[in-house]
Amino acid sequence: MATEPDFFIHQPLRLQLMAALYAERDAEPLDFSRLKALTDATDGNLGSHLTALEQAGYIVIEKDGSGPRPRSLVRISAQGRKSFRRHVAYLRELVDGVDD
Repeated sequence: MATEPDFFIHQPLRLQLMAALYAERDAEPLDFSRLKALTDATDGNLGSHLTALEQAGYIVIEKDGSGPRPRSLVRISAQGRKSFRRHVAYLRELVDGVDD
């Protein structure tokens, strides 16, 4: 296989998060509540995985202080976009190599 898995992204919840953020073609951020609804994760689990992705440089988390409640806005970074594409290429190679 030409590509290798990204074991950091491979974790199921992180893969879901990266896919949701990657799907935003204009790199529009998604807020914490939207990501929670998309992944059905608990607040604590979602928060810890977002922090890990941020520390890896795959996402950027911004705090929006406007409005009655501050919001966490999350967008994929250029590095995250590249790493996600590489991981998807690995998954495609894996699937294409499987005989039905």
